[in-house]
Amino acid sequence: MVNPSTYHQTLPATKETILAILEQVPDPEVPVLSIIDLGIVRDVSLSDDGVEVFVTPTYSGCPATDAINLDIRLKLIEQGFNKVKITQRLSPAWTTDWMSEAGRQKLKEYGIAPPPKLSGANEVECPQCHSSNTKLLSQFGSTACKALYQCNDCKEPFDHFKCH
Repeated sequence: MVNPSTYHQTLPATKETILAILEQVPDPEVPVLSIIDLGIVRDVSLSDDGVEVFVTPTYSGCPATDAINLDIRLKLIEQGFNKVKITQRLSPAWTTDWMSEAGRQKLKEYGIAPPPKLSGANEVECPQCHSSNTKLLSQFGSTACKALYQCNDCKEPFDHFKCH
């Protein structure tokens, strides 16, 4: 059992509480997504030593990793969880299959084509007109995790969150 005196918060010290708090931490590169939507929070552990959050970055060299770790720490401290440890797990490697369905929908509403539900699928749907008649313009979009596409029907360019 976790010793409640380890924490100075008013919220209960449970895994569900921590996950609900982390739902409020946005991805710095795609702020419409929380880190929970993105699927990078792999687990949470509570003990007398505090809260440990296990995170798998989207890329091993993701430039947002340090910012995400800081945001996790600050959000938990803000809620009274003063002893926070963040552990990076690189294996298994993150995959877009870990993204939540809500996260995929948020991407689409934001104007970014979400990755297909199963890695390896090739169809990219235009987030504006929903046509599948699209073409790749560049493997490199506004961030390393996105590619630039254009819709052949409505002619709009758009980012596509890459599968991996």
